[in-house]
Amino acid sequence: MQQKVQKLFADIVDVRYPKPACSACDLRDLWCLPIGLKGPEFLQLDNIINRRKRIKRGEYLYRSGDSFRSLYALRMGFFKTVLSSENGQEYVTGFHMTGELLGLDAICNDSHSCNAIALEDSEICEIPYAALGSLCREIPALQHQFHKIMSREISRDHNLMVLLSSMHADERIAAFLINLSQRFEVRGYSPVQFQLRMTRGEIGSYLGLKLETVSRTLSKFQDEGVISVQNRLLVLNDLPRLKQTVERTRPSGPLCKN
Repeated sequence: MQQKVQKLFADIVDVRYPKPACSACDLRDLWCLPIGLKGPEFLQLDNIINRRKRIKRGEYLYRSGDSFRSLYALRMGFFKTVLSSENGQEYVTGFHMTGELLGLDAICNDSHSCNAIALEDSEICEIPYAALGSLCREIPALQHQFHKIMSREISRDHNLMVLLSSMHADERIAAFLINLSQRFEVRGYSPVQFQLRMTRGEIGSYLGLKLETVSRTLSKFQDEGVISVQNRLLVLNDLPRLKQTVERTRPSGPLCKN
């Protein structure tokens, strides 16, 4: 009886969250894997992608140590990735937006090295890695796009190294806000007004700063009229001035936008 109930529930879920089609997805021309694919190639990619899944705010997509089987395209929502030390200390390693791939950390060791936690109600498309690898060998454009995505992750890591090694607190936070602004703009949202999905403590963990330092710096920017903050709503009143703050110490080259 229990198995029948579970199957019935699964059928209901299947109806509510049908298998996505990359060819019909709003993200296909922006950041996700299908960029550059032709009609028949879209269908091949559609065939390997599993049914999309809803992840509630606070839920784990995967945990550190979980076996690696799939990558996850973030169709809607916002995630953080977190590393845990042996003494239980947690470190935020990234914030992930709509259109990005989660799970790349697990490719080298066949297991996830961090936790992926939803910061808001989100939706993902699961992409079995073995099937993706086979398809990349058949479709050069797909392999090229996948390599671009991995390169973007490396570039983002390099940007973080620059933030943590050479910038003061106000410069780190200004660079972080500029990066968010650019990423929202690429996705068609306002580059100067958006919700901060993460807490100040999470921002501090990501940037190597204490919570008090993050709060104090945001208050300073607000007192100077550079930003306005109300709860989690952030307005960038003077984006050029934020950029000037960063340009004082940042090496030449653009910040990674995606």
